[in-house]
Parts: sequence; C-alpha cells; structure tokens
Amino acid sequence: MDTGLGKRLFDFAVNIIKFCRKLPSGKEYQIISNQLIKSTTSSGANYEEAQGAISKPDFFNKINEPDLTRLPL
Repeated sequence: MDTGLGKRLFDFAVNIIKFCRKLPSGKEYQIISNQLIKSTTSSGANYEEAQGAISKPDFFNKINEPDLTRLPL
C-alpha cells in the first residue's frame, strides 16, 4: 500500500531546507539550522530503509529508530 509518505517526507525536507536558508547567518541560527536539516532528512532516510523490512515487527523497529537520536532543542 502506497501512502505517499516517502514523497511527503521528501517535500517536507525540501521545505525545511528552504526555510533554513532564509534564517539569519548568526552562529546560533547555523547550529539550529544544521540540526533541523539533519533530523528532517534522517526521517525520510529511515522511512526508506524501513520499506525494505522483512516483517511488520522489523518495519516498526526500523521506523522507530529516529526516537533514539532525538535531541531536545
């Protein structure tokens, strides 16, 4: 079943990158921007990796991997 989630995650990442390009160039904005871009693009990468899962439990394990890397902003 194709939910279109991969495309939506890709479009979301592109929009976040465009948003981050508009932020001021101060060091604090660069740090937040880098983290925001990393977390946004990794969600899409984790989703794509989970598409190759062998079973439902394997899929849920792979799709939940971003939970281990979240950092509070």
